[in-house]
Amino acid sequence: MTDGVKDFIDQLQQGNNADAGEAFKDVLRMKVGDALDAKRQELAGNMFNGKVEAQPISDPKPEIAGTGTFDQQGNVVPTGNNATADIDLSQPEN
Repeated sequence: MTDGVKDFIDQLQQGNNADAGEAFKDVLRMKVGDALDAKRQELAGNMFNGKVEAQPISDPKPEIAGTGTFDQQGNVVPTGNNATADIDLSQPEN
């Protein structure tokens, strides 16, 4: 039995209900505080030991089929080996 619980019982036996109430609150605060500390430690341990997988923070980047440049009319002119123009600028986007 802890000192707080003994104090609570002693206060009840002496008829000091107000002091017994405060002793009870103190014991309850200690127990809740200890439980919260234990849960915080458990959560921190689980968070940083690799059990939680990191989620991607952005969409994946698109693959580029080839490189190219724009001519004066705004058309894509492929450059490089095996490059092809995959973009049709003559049609407006929806």
